[in-house]
Amino acid sequence: MNVTVRCSSSTSVLLVAVFLLLTGTARAQQRPLVTEDPETIGSGLVLIEAGLDKQFEIFFPASGLTGDLLRLPALGVSFGVGSIAEIQIDGGIYNRLTVTDRQLAPLTPRLDFTGDQSSALEDLVVGTKIRLAPEGPGHPSFGVRFATKLPTGGNHSGIGLGTTDFFASALIGKTVQSIRFVANGGLGVIGDPVRGDRHGDTLTYGFSLARAVTQGFEVVGEINGRWSLDDEEDTSVGSESRGAIRAGGRFTKGTVRIDGGIILGLTSRDPSFGFTAGLTWVFRGFTIP
Repeated sequence: MNVTVRCSSSTSVLLVAVFLLLTGTARAQQRPLVTEDPETIGSGLVLIEAGLDKQFEIFFPASGLTGDLLRLPALGVSFGVGSIAEIQIDGGIYNRLTVTDRQLAPLTPRLDFTGDQSSALEDLVVGTKIRLAPEGPGHPSFGVRFATKLPTGGNHSGIGLGTTDFFASALIGKTVQSIRFVANGGLGVIGDPVRGDRHGDTLTYGFSLARAVTQGFEVVGEINGRWSLDDEEDTSVGSESRGAIRAGGRFTKGTVRIDGGIILGLTSRDPSFGFTAGLTWVFRGFTIP
C-alpha cells in the first residue's frame, strides 16, 4: 500500500480548526489520544488498554529503514495508587515493520533480519503521574508526569534505538462548558545509540480536545510530538523532531470503552497515514489502606 498524505503547515491549521468545531464533557484522556490528562484514574482502580496501530511510510533515521509498521497489541496498564497518583506501564508484544526502502544509516551494521520484514518487542515505558492541584471554577487542574523508556525492543530490528530515555512533563487540563482542553509540555532526554557519551535533548508537547457528541460517545483530536533542542548538525541520531495529528472517536459503555482514529504525520520521518483502534477497561483492583 502506498499512501502519500503528508501534512503541510496549512493542513495542520485546518485540522486544528476542525477539532475546534467538532470538539463536549470528557473524562481523563485515554486512547486513541496520547496527550496526558492531569486527572488520575482514582484510588484503587486499574485501567487496562489494548490496541492495534498501523502506520504507513514511517522512516527510522537511525537504521535507515522506511516501511509500514504494525503494532499488535499496543498494551497499557495504569494503577491508581492514591487519589492523586497513578503508575503507568506501557509496551507491546509484537511490532512488525514491512520494509519498503533502505538507506545507509548509523545502525545499519547492527540490523539482524532477512527479507523485507522485521519484528521486535515494543520498548517498555514506566511512568508516574501526579495531580498537583484539582480543577476549580477559575483555574485548570495541574499535574506532572515522569517516565522512563527501557530498551526492551533492542535495535537489531531497525525499529527501536536500544537506548534508555527519560521524559518529564507538566500537565494542564480544563473543562470549559462542554469542551475538555488538555495541554502537555516538557523535556525528553534521548540516548544516542551510536555514542554512549552523548544524548539528544528534546522539547515535548501535546494539545488535545474532546467533546461528547451523544451519550457515551466522544469526538477527540490532538497534536502531539517533540522538537529537537540541538543544532541540526549536532542532533543525536534518533532524537530528531517528530510529531503527529490524531483524530477519532471513542464510545464508553459502563466500565468499557472502544476507540478508533487516524494518524497524520507532521514531518518526513513520521507516517504519511495511519489508523488505530482499541479497547479500554477500568475496574477496582485493590483497596488503599
